[in-house]
Amino acid sequence: MTYPAHASPAMPPLTRPQNAQRSMSHMSTMSAYDLEHEDEHHPSTSSVKSVSETTSAAPPLVSPSLTPDPSKSSLDPAALNAESHEAEPEAPPAILEELPEVNCEVRARIPTTAGQEMFLHLYHNSADNKEHLAIVFGPHIRSRSLDAPREGETEKDRMIRGAYVGKLYPGRTSSRLDQIKQESGVPAAQVSRSPTPEAVTTEERQDKAIQVAEAQNMPLPLAPLVRIHSECYTGETVWSARCDCGEQLDEAARLMSLPFDPTDASIPSLGGVIIYLRQEGRGIGLLSKLKAYNLQDLGHDTMQANLLLRHPADARSYGLATAMLMDLGLGGDRGIRLLTNNPEKVRAVEGPNKEVVVKQRVPMIPLAWSSGGKEGVQGPELEKYIGTKIEKFKHMFSPS
Repeated sequence: MTYPAHASPAMPPLTRPQNAQRSMSHMSTMSAYDLEHEDEHHPSTSSVKSVSETTSAAPPLVSPSLTPDPSKSSLDPAALNAESHEAEPEAPPAILEELPEVNCEVRARIPTTAGQEMFLHLYHNSADNKEHLAIVFGPHIRSRSLDAPREGETEKDRMIRGAYVGKLYPGRTSSRLDQIKQESGVPAAQVSRSPTPEAVTTEERQDKAIQVAEAQNMPLPLAPLVRIHSECYTGETVWSARCDCGEQLDEAARLMSLPFDPTDASIPSLGGVIIYLRQEGRGIGLLSKLKAYNLQDLGHDTMQANLLLRHPADARSYGLATAMLMDLGLGGDRGIRLLTNNPEKVRAVEGPNKEVVVKQRVPMIPLAWSSGGKEGVQGPELEKYIGTKIEKFKHMFSPS
């Protein structure tokens, strides 16, 4: 069953400020709807309708089936836990009927502290005004919208926004390798016409890698590894042990920097992509997320806390991720391997018309588990957080 986003399973509706002469006990037994309509229907009395009567006429922003008996304390964790448990909805990520438009505005090479390199792509889109990111590992993945020519731009403009082939260096004058060779004095007859950046698609690069593997009688590379990661300021920046989001981001980057078979360095990798979506706190924002932390300290789990704040258990959607993967040439039957413990994310990322095909779901095992407690984020809050993921969000920590 799906509940309205503004419904609260365990908190009474918000009330507007009232006349100071009204007693607090009188106000505490009235719903928001009663307070707004009392003067209209009962101008000369302060009587209160019963809960059953008021909820039957409640406005859309209040969910009668989720509003508790006012006689119960809204801060009693035991009572609220029972009510929240009854009100737990199925919360699959939303699948958009139509994918948003996305455009890669710029990419830049980022040398990492681990000694690897990746290319950071920044996207604008038609769905919101946020700047979402694609962190690309390996040379085989390029953005179509980035490489597409733009009216009035110069070669320098192309290089500044990252639409070039090869590497930048001081004095480089063209985004195209063939032009550079000609400027270096290589006779035109000897210059093998290199593709323009917009022609060097991800599909062409992947086909080339497969051809090389076949020619050298090597195992074929697997599909690119993809992680859809939602922004988590607390877990990635301020060392929070309430979640393992920072650990998952680091581990995804580590895996994508390796050959697809870490036991055989001769096997080529088709790289990987971390789609970094700006949807903090499962989509509820940092302000509400910090409030949810306080509710967790009062005895609620992460799902209950979101519901008590009148948010969905999970307000995220992944249409942007699907559109960005398509722009990076990772759509279609070639498929991807998706790094996730959430089976619902597989369905959501594939898109309304299977624009992206998930060939394999690759689980993310907490480092504390795989290392026997020697590494990784640990603590009672994290154990409860992972337990809620397994029990209520149906996350799976084994391969599909």
